[in-house]
Amino acid sequence: MLYSATTAFSKIHLKKNESLVKEGGICPYFCFIESGILQHAIEISGNEVTTYLALRHSFTSSLNSFLFQKPSRKSIKAISDCTLYVADLKTFKNLIENNPAFHQYYYNLIEKQICLIDDYRIDLLTMTPEERYTKLLQTEPKLLQEVPLHYLSSFLGISDRHMSRIRRNIK
Repeated sequence: MLYSATTAFSKIHLKKNESLVKEGGICPYFCFIESGILQHAIEISGNEVTTYLALRHSFTSSLNSFLFQKPSRKSIKAISDCTLYVADLKTFKNLIENNPAFHQYYYNLIEKQICLIDDYRIDLLTMTPEERYTKLLQTEPKLLQEVPLHYLSSFLGISDRHMSRIRRNIK
């Protein structure tokens, strides 16, 4: 069956703290976030570490788990109430194979994400916490308004206490 991108996605809702996928589970969907924020996190030595924050009007998934039906190495949960448009694997593959516009959009999305991940990894190794925070202020000011501080500090690799100090000094 051929799908158009606009009819292929189904609407679902996640309440705050509800999971899309838990570490070890299979991610069921490729998602477009209409509203809300999804936190990608891993567990390290009993501590939750934020690896990514997916905001409104973006796509997200535990892609390795979704595409290859493997246990997810991360959890994805709503940190606010979310409205998502989701596609299951069969629908997603049909879109990729039969909808050239969606295929190109997905290719561009993945290309952009790879570049962002590369920059993020290099920033963690080469920038001070203050520099990472300042860069976030310049490039993603919405995050600072919409995401609770403890998720941002985890994402930036900064303790909550140090993050508070940085915010006071850089205003």
